[in-house]
Amino acid sequence: MSLRAIVLAAGQGTRMQSEMPKVLYEVAGRPLVSWVVDAVSELSPDEIVVVVGHGAEMVRQVLPEGVTVVAQSEQLGTGHAVMVALEAIGDVSGDTVLVVPGDTPLFLSGSLSALLDEHAKGASATLLTAVMPDPTGYGRVIRYGDRVVQIVEERDVDEEQRRITEVAVSTYAFDGGALAGALADVEADNNQAEYYLTDVIETLAAPGTVRAVAAADPLEVQGVNSQDQLAAVAAQMRRRINGDWMRAGVWMQDPERTYVDAGVALEAGVRLYADTQLAGGTKVVAGAEVGPHVFAVDSTIGAGARVWYAVLREAEVGEDAQVGPFASLRPGTVMAPGSKVGTFVETKQARIGSGSKVPHLSYMGDVTIGEDTNVGAGSITCNYDGREKYDTVIGDRVFIGSDTMLVAPVEIGNDAYTGAGSTITKDVAPGSLAVERSQQKEIRGYAAKRKKRPRKGG
Repeated sequence: MSLRAIVLAAGQGTRMQSEMPKVLYEVAGRPLVSWVVDAVSELSPDEIVVVVGHGAEMVRQVLPEGVTVVAQSEQLGTGHAVMVALEAIGDVSGDTVLVVPGDTPLFLSGSLSALLDEHAKGASATLLTAVMPDPTGYGRVIRYGDRVVQIVEERDVDEEQRRITEVAVSTYAFDGGALAGALADVEADNNQAEYYLTDVIETLAAPGTVRAVAAADPLEVQGVNSQDQLAAVAAQMRRRINGDWMRAGVWMQDPERTYVDAGVALEAGVRLYADTQLAGGTKVVAGAEVGPHVFAVDSTIGAGARVWYAVLREAEVGEDAQVGPFASLRPGTVMAPGSKVGTFVETKQARIGSGSKVPHLSYMGDVTIGEDTNVGAGSITCNYDGREKYDTVIGDRVFIGSDTMLVAPVEIGNDAYTGAGSTITKDVAPGSLAVERSQQKEIRGYAAKRKKRPRKGG
């Protein structure tokens, strides 16, 4: 028997109040629909069909290869979406058809496996349910004794049904042939003039062949229809991710204020302080301390490094290096072991050698700095002439005096010095001192003379 999986991802999500398709909103750095497709993929289905609608091309771009994508040109309800999917699949007689919503990122493949196991006991349909303290927004599960006989959508419930707390969570396993036959009888005779997939349950329940499996954790089946629900789901995913990392040996000062995306890699022994955000493909090596108040995306932080109050974008921080406080490492920054980028320093396309330091109030862009070099406070590589970018090369054991302007292209040789306040426009030979400033003048008695000047208007 083949397993066909249908992911419903066509809804606009009007309550999100955004033009972006709902399923593209991100949780832990990944779109909602990507989490769902991954959970379904772990079941090794013979085919995954994703039904798209609003923003179809945008949704297609995030889906993996091998997934069949079909468009629901008119959003006429979940029943209609499944009809569109079955048209693309073809004959499903004898197959099991799994239907899941595309906005439930907390789904675990284990829960879907439990649903399929129960369905395999012999049923036309098996639905996943949950008991919700506040069932608002969900279809209510109507039972006759232990038998499921109907699902009534929130918009159509009466006052008695509204008090039911067992809800359907838009997740089903169907006998393919039974599903196709039941869908043919579904009509859009409801308040929304839509074809509800839930109506199939009443049709299939007549012979008493509908089963139900309760979700172990109602939070797992939480869908996203509004910004506040998105935040709640993101918080739960954060707890799940952080809990996994802490069990793997990562220390977190405050897990509720630590944000680690799904693609981040951490090693045991990493220490994360509050308000740390690690995004994209960031990797942190054992012994590194990150935070508080660090945002790092697609960056690497080496063993024993210390990064705090800093922003890192596509940067590499070497072993035992120091970053911050209040530093910005832009793409292309590579810090060798033992180097330092300090307070209010910005770097871009900067290679900083082992043991070298840029401690204070400097901008180092398009620069290569050798080993054991010190860049004084307020120094800048003047790398842009308004049209082109140019490189600066600073050698080993160089001392750049405070407030030095290095006008690129320029090269400072090994063991060279620049005088504080200099504007360096020419290469400096190894071992030399380069000073470029006007001779200081002193006008004695200036203060007294100034006091004697008549004031304007006086």
